[in-house]
Amino acid sequence: MSLPAAAPSRARYTGRGRYGSQTLHAEWTKLRTLASTGWLLLGAAATCSARGCQPDSAKLTLTGVQAGQAIVAVLAILAISNEYSTAMIRVTLTAMPRRLTVLAAKAALVAGLVLAAGAVAVLASVLAGRLILPGHGFTPAHGYPALSLVRGPVLRAACGSVLYLTLMALLSLGVATAVRESAVAIGLVLGLLYVFPVVTSVIGNQHWQRHLEQIGPMTAGLDIQATVNLSSLPLTPWAGLGVLALWAAGALIIGALMFCLRDA
Repeated sequence: MSLPAAAPSRARYTGRGRYGSQTLHAEWTKLRTLASTGWLLLGAAATCSARGCQPDSAKLTLTGVQAGQAIVAVLAILAISNEYSTAMIRVTLTAMPRRLTVLAAKAALVAGLVLAAGAVAVLASVLAGRLILPGHGFTPAHGYPALSLVRGPVLRAACGSVLYLTLMALLSLGVATAVRESAVAIGLVLGLLYVFPVVTSVIGNQHWQRHLEQIGPMTAGLDIQATVNLSSLPLTPWAGLGVLALWAAGALIIGALMFCLRDA
């Protein structure tokens, strides 16, 4: 008597799996056919280069991440706002009415693309820093160990930078899902990133400065790149990245709620 009941259950499970894979394939097709996607990913990789002058050689090598994050944010925002601007979102939701599945597919693809591009960019940055920085005095003789991913702190800074870019993309996707408009989403995300450093530089109270650095998504998240003077950081490197992860999760939850509750 139990066998007939089990077969429909397996059928429903298979149907859900097939539906999820079809949704993921559809979102991948839309994302890769956006004219901006390839250029934005290339830009994110190109901006991750060694430049500037800071005592922390690993963080110096990875300063391009701060420029690349803006490009990553735009890529993630366009992944959904472009559909609203062209009214394509109605076609998407007609074909795939499970909205959370659609959003999850978008998040998975955006995260995967940024993760891959970020890994290439960060690896190139570390290699560039290893070649360039010794010519500017960053040598073991001057107290700067050679950049190497074998060293735990450098490996953590490199991997953390890739995760930082990925979380920034998810944060941006959540904001764009909530507000729909590209320009508004870009303004909100960039404002959210840079308002904390600006306010921190204006406030003279060191106590409040430290608290603002602890809660700002960019200031806290970039702590993952530090390899020296860790005791002076407002948060430990992984705790700082955790703050950014909370921002990203919050943005995605709000975006998902508004995506499910509003009409297309």
